[in-house]
Amino acid sequence: MIAVVIAASLLVGISLGILGGGGSILTVPILVYLAGQDTKEAIATSLFVVGVTSAAALIPHARARRVKWRTGLAFGLVSMVGAYGGGRLAEYIPGTVLLIAFALMMLATAAAMLRKPRKAAAPKDAHRELPLKHIVAEGLVVGAVTGLVGSGGGFLVVPALALLGGLPMSVAVGTSLLVIAMKSFAGLAGHLSGVQIDWGLALAVTAMAVVGSLIGGRFAGRIPQDTLRRAFGWFVVVMGVFVLSQQIGTAVWAHPLTWTVVGIAVIVLTSRAVRARNRAAAQPVPPVREHEAAARP
Repeated sequence: MIAVVIAASLLVGISLGILGGGGSILTVPILVYLAGQDTKEAIATSLFVVGVTSAAALIPHARARRVKWRTGLAFGLVSMVGAYGGGRLAEYIPGTVLLIAFALMMLATAAAMLRKPRKAAAPKDAHRELPLKHIVAEGLVVGAVTGLVGSGGGFLVVPALALLGGLPMSVAVGTSLLVIAMKSFAGLAGHLSGVQIDWGLALAVTAMAVVGSLIGGRFAGRIPQDTLRRAFGWFVVVMGVFVLSQQIGTAVWAHPLTWTVVGIAVIVLTSRAVRARNRAAAQPVPPVREHEAAARP
């Protein structure tokens, strides 16, 4: 089983290398359901794995000048405060509650990934810095979530940097890795007072995740980001539902209200998909130029 855990850890690094996030979304379930760790140990170990892997994945982005250091360091420092506080608070919360919160965070993350991305920042905004008030507000919230459940990293930081800070997507991804590394280590510090970590397993998982991040970095520019994000988003939905099903009692799943909510969600998602397909089909086809028509057989 340990071999399966190590192999699965490749996905953690690949996700971070390509998308700038998603590492903890995979790491916690791997450690809980494959390695057999309890929830709090898995969250603390995840913070170590994701922190080191993010720092390694940051290097190629920094060499390509896709890191906004001033914004990243400011955001990271504020996030560290929230992450440390969240890590200390997690000691007093039952593991089942933390895992349910983690599953809900997975579903929220998946919804953000499946949502149609907004327009990228204009070139003139490439050097814009994130406003201080946004750094403080976003940093504290994202850090606290990370410290509590070991999740909510890149897929909260990247939108904040891209939409609020006006950074190009590639720069937002690179900068997010700096923020994730900083707040992951702060969250880990908050957990260490009440959790013992299996450092042998943690180092083995981390080493494989770092290898995955290097692989992901090489393929980042070759895979269509929208296609990859949607595929990963649906995978996270399946994982989130699985984790919830393991933690919530049978009585809850057998209740009619539960399936009513599920049915409404399915109808809403299906109708949105149908409307999106209809809008795409209704777009006018560009006219064929004369020389292109003449070239056809």
